This record gives sequence, structure tokens and C-alpha cells, in this order.
Amino acid sequence: MGNFSSPAFSPADAATGLSETLPEWNLGDLYEGTDSEKLKADLARMGTEVAAFSGDYRGRLKGLADGADASETLGAALARYEALQDLLGRLMSYAGLLYSGDTTDPARAKFYGDVQEKVTNASAQLLFFQLELNRLDDATLMAAAARAPLSRWKPWLEDIRKEKPYELDDRLEELFHEKYISGAAAWNRLFDETIASLRFRVGGEELAIEPVLNLMQDTKEEKRREAAQAIGVTLKASLRTFALITNTLAKDKEISDRWRGFKDVADSRHLSNRVEREVVEALAQAVAAAHPRLSHRYYKLKAKWFGKDALDYWDRSAPLPQSPSKRYSWEEARGIVLSAYDGFAPRMAGIARDFFDKRWIDAPVRPGKAPGAFSHPTVPSAHPYVLLNYQGKTRDVMTLAHELGHGVHQVLAARQGALMAPTPLTLAETASVFGEMLTFRALLAQAPDTAQRRALLASKVEDMINTVVRQMAFYAFERKVHMERRNGELTSDQICDIWMSVQGDSLGPSIRLGPGYETFWAYIPHFIHSPFYVYAYAFGDCLVNSLYGVYQKAHEGFAERYFALLEAGGAKPYDELLKPFGLDARDPAFWNIGLDMIDGLITELEAMEEA
Repeated sequence: MGNFSSPAFSPADAATGLSETLPEWNLGDLYEGTDSEKLKADLARMGTEVAAFSGDYRGRLKGLADGADASETLGAALARYEALQDLLGRLMSYAGLLYSGDTTDPARAKFYGDVQEKVTNASAQLLFFQLELNRLDDATLMAAAARAPLSRWKPWLEDIRKEKPYELDDRLEELFHEKYISGAAAWNRLFDETIASLRFRVGGEELAIEPVLNLMQDTKEEKRREAAQAIGVTLKASLRTFALITNTLAKDKEISDRWRGFKDVADSRHLSNRVEREVVEALAQAVAAAHPRLSHRYYKLKAKWFGKDALDYWDRSAPLPQSPSKRYSWEEARGIVLSAYDGFAPRMAGIARDFFDKRWIDAPVRPGKAPGAFSHPTVPSAHPYVLLNYQGKTRDVMTLAHELGHGVHQVLAARQGALMAPTPLTLAETASVFGEMLTFRALLAQAPDTAQRRALLASKVEDMINTVVRQMAFYAFERKVHMERRNGELTSDQICDIWMSVQGDSLGPSIRLGPGYETFWAYIPHFIHSPFYVYAYAFGDCLVNSLYGVYQKAHEGFAERYFALLEAGGAKPYDELLKPFGLDARDPAFWNIGLDMIDGLITELEAMEEA
């Protein structure tokens, strides 16, 4: 096995049009390389300490809880358990981040698979701990958790008890856990490696998925059309593979849900998000009802700007006609985002600055690199890492702001420790979308003329429609696919038909969904990696719109309350964290507050049209 390392900077992909060098992350803060002595020692220590922990506590938690010093003994056990979770998370984070840098490299893929197998085997030996804790009498456990040192983990103990009704016996849980690596994880990896290896022929070049998707925002319609048609052709050639992956994972989830007793296809996601099904359904209904005044209305306006009755699907994300085409260098993007963050709170900018100065960002487009963008929290004993595919557009600046928002949130929540730092998806998008909003407002304030202002407003509206309307359409698509899968395997044509139906409803009559678009579901990784994750984006956007409205009305004390929300991580439920802002997401009318902000921006664009 070779030793992988990265230079500090790498030239951007030729398809991006950027000539500057872009930063690559330094994973040495986790491990210096795949052959490092620290990595080998941690892998060995993992096996030894997990076995020792299991030997010390398996079958003994009830006796410890009944003892007079229950808080001390259970507290000591939880401290060891949390340290093990940090160790396992560090190993898996390093392997996953290294793999995402080039998913087509066989050596990286093997390393990732080997580490994943070892970590899965180790974590299987720890499953008993939560299961046994959840079998303890409520009164006995909470009495012990009322005193230090166990009181530190009381929120986590209360949280895991929500999973108690859906837990199986120890041996079944271990079987489900161990089979994951040869089941869902293997299909996830097949998807990643298939997508990364696909090449799309545009203008005589063979391009990877990210540069081709970027061409869908090109100023020239023929480029957009050629890119869109190339995506359709290439995905169609692999559609049987993507349909098989989708069918298999949907069936795998159905088996798990049935055994655990989940009724609705998305209930397991709602549980992990710590949000009630009716809250998500209220969001879905509010967004669907808003289609005519949001997406349908905006795309009708955009079609008018293009002098057309309707836009072809490759024009949906096109820049506006005669709008200034601005390319942002990496240094410009860095300055814009940090300045926007600093305008809100210097503390926020200070944390974000570390990502640039300490090489926690991997920015360039590279063949084989994972598409899209993410901020990986790793573990509290380390720090987050951000992956981008930066190509210099306004949306790329917004993506940088978005992922750095995640990063700031993850840095602040790390103080909660490995068990309580992870944030449920109900709040996971809060800091990211808020960071985007701050950056958008900063860019809008600097706009030199009406044309630039209109372009920025339109770009923001499109981003919000993509975040709210499009993501909830994705949620509707997933629901239909998973429910139909319960009746038997779906053909690729059936999946395509479901896709076209929900996209047509959400985008409206001013977007013409022509041949080739029916395959576009196949490249979206969230459907594969995190079923039903997508509604978190809409949840976060609408929540942040409401939160930003509070900020605009009352600056004093807002930053302190905001940082307290982020620092809480997963230690408090979302409804409790929103109370200081006077917000209640359980109120069905709450979602219209966020949707009304999008409506208002469209109204502003219409006023510019009439002026």
C-alpha cells in the first residue's frame, strides 16, 4: 500500500476556465499517510480497546445502574465509550476523505474498504452498550444521570431512548450492522465509483460529471444543450446499473424498516432527525401549495427574459440574457465570504479563516474526485474538512459560504464531545444556509448597477427554489420510488416516469422537460447515500429565512443566541433551540414565513422588469 499525500495547491481543471491554483486539504492532522505508524497503532489500539470495553461491560450495565455509585461507574463507562467513538470516527474519516479525493484510484478504494471493514467489525462489538442502556429502568437511569459525572451525558441518554421502540435484540443488531458492509455500503461504493468513472462527450472532449453539470450554466445555449444531452445519453447507457442500485437499496431499507417496526418509508429518517412526521408533512404540503407563486411564477418570468414561451430544461439554470458574467477568483471568493461573516460576527469569520489558513479545504475539480461539495465534521479531537469543486461562478461562492457555515457549526459543536456533537438534520443546514444568506446580502449591497443586482437576485431566487422546491420534489420522488418498490422491483422506465412526474409538478409549465431529462435522477447521490436527507435542505432554508427575519429586526443579542444554538450540537432538540428566537416549527404557518421571503424576492424582480 502506497503512502498518499497531497501538495498544498493544485491547478484547477481545464474545464473550469480558472488559471489560478486552488488549495488542497492537508489530511495530516488525521494521519500522515496510509503507512503512518500512528495509523497502524490506532488500528491496533481500536481492536484491543474495543475488546477490553466489551469484556468489562457486556451484560453488566444493569448491575452498575443498581449500585449506590451508579453515576460514577456508568459515567466512567460512557467516557470510555465516547473515546472509542472518537477513535473509530477518526479512522473512518481519514479513509473516507482520502477516498473522496479520487474514487477511481484502486489503491485508495482498497484502503477505504479495508478500514471500513475493520471499523465496522469493531463497532459491531460496541452495539451492546446502547442496547443495554436502553433496557435499564427509566427512573433508575435518570436518577443516576441527575448527578455528576453521568449528568454530562444526560441529553444523549434521553435522546437514544427515542430509538428504544425500534431496537432489536443484540444478535440481530450485530447481524444488521455487520451485513451493512456487504450490503448498503457496497452498493453505495458501486454508485460512487460508477459516477466517477463516467465520461460525457461535449465539444469533442470527454469530461467527468462536475464539469459537464457546470456547462449547464454556460452563457451559450448550444453549450448548455450539448452538455444536457451528453448527460442524458451517458446516464441512459448505465441506467440498468443505477436502477439496480436504487431497487436494491430501497428493498434493503424496506427489510430493515419492517423488522424494526417503522410504518412510513421515511420514519427512520424522521427519527434520526429527531423531528415529527407531521412537521415534515406540513413542510411538504406548504411547499407544494406554493409552487404556483414560486417556481411556476419565476420560470415564467425567466422564460419571458429569454423571449420564449417556455424554457428547455437545459436553460433552467442559464445565466440571464445580457447579465454581467462575473468570474470570481479563489482569493476574491475567500475575501467575500470572510467579509460577510465578519460583518455578522468577527468570531464567525475567525473560525472560517482557519479553513483557509490551515488547509482544511480541497477546492479544485479533478478527475475521479467526488462530485458536489460537503463539510465533513470528522471527530471532536480533530476538525472538519471541506470538499468543493470550485469553478469560479457566483454559485460556487455561495457553495463556499454554505460549506463554511457547516464547518463553523461543526467546530462550535465539537465541544459537546463525540456523542452529542452531531447535529440532527433539522438544524444541520441552519448555519450553512445562514452563511449563504449573509454572503448573498453582502454581494447584493456591493452590486454596482441594476443589471448586476437583478442577476444576483435571480441567482438567489434560483438557489432558493433549488433548495426548497427542487429538494422537496426530490423528497416526493423518493417517497414514490420507495412506496412503489414495496410492490415489486421497478424498471428504469418506471423510475424515469416517477421522476418526470414530480419534476413537472414542481417546475411548472414554463420548463419544457424534453427527452434525455428523464435520466437525471440517476446522478443524484443523496438518493443513494442518505435516503430522505433532502428535505433537510428545505427545512433549513425556510428556518433560516425566518431566523434571518428575526436578525433583521433585532440585531442586539442575536449573535450570542445564534452561537449558543450552534454550540449545542445535538445536545438539545430543535424546538428548544428555536424558542429564544420566538420561532416554532411545529406551527404549520411557520413554513410560510420562509416561503414568503422567496415570494418577496420574485416580486422585487418583477418590479425591476416593470421599471
